[in-house]
Amino acid sequence: MDLDVVNMFVIAGGTLAIPILAFVASFLLWPSALIRIYYWYWRRTLGMQVRYVHHEDYQFCYSFRGRPGYKPSILMLHGFSAHKDMWLSVVKFLPKNLHLVCVDMPGHEGTTRSSLDDLSIDGQVKRIHQFVECLKLNKKPFHLVGTSMGGQVAGVYAAYYPSDVSSLCLVCP
Repeated sequence: MDLDVVNMFVIAGGTLAIPILAFVASFLLWPSALIRIYYWYWRRTLGMQVRYVHHEDYQFCYSFRGRPGYKPSILMLHGFSAHKDMWLSVVKFLPKNLHLVCVDMPGHEGTTRSSLDDLSIDGQVKRIHQFVECLKLNKKPFHLVGTSMGGQVAGVYAAYYPSDVSSLCLVCP
């Protein structure tokens, strides 16, 4: 074989091997980084933006799309050990003109985690109400959606604050 052909194969192989090895190394060493990039890309594709809001010393992390308008907003509460991005597979089927808000429940992902926090259902309902007031979602009734633990919190929230909720959707409460 000619030396130029061998050099060409070495260069081509190296060009392909470096990104593949980098991906494999990042997958093995930092899998959470790949997952974060994946969710970032998915949120961006769907037009969701991540924001933080504070109530006293407590931080809520949430993603949203759209602005409040004449249609009720939709607040989505995830289940135990999940996070706001679990709703992305649902968001992709919803019209883009709706105001959607997906919050990280207390003690999850980007929302404050504290050993002093009351993570009972009543405690979480109070925190979600603080979040609703911070965003002024309760200026008019909104749709409330919850799954699993979030469904239980949503149901109790609707019982405690019925004037805030225009409809309630419970998925596997």
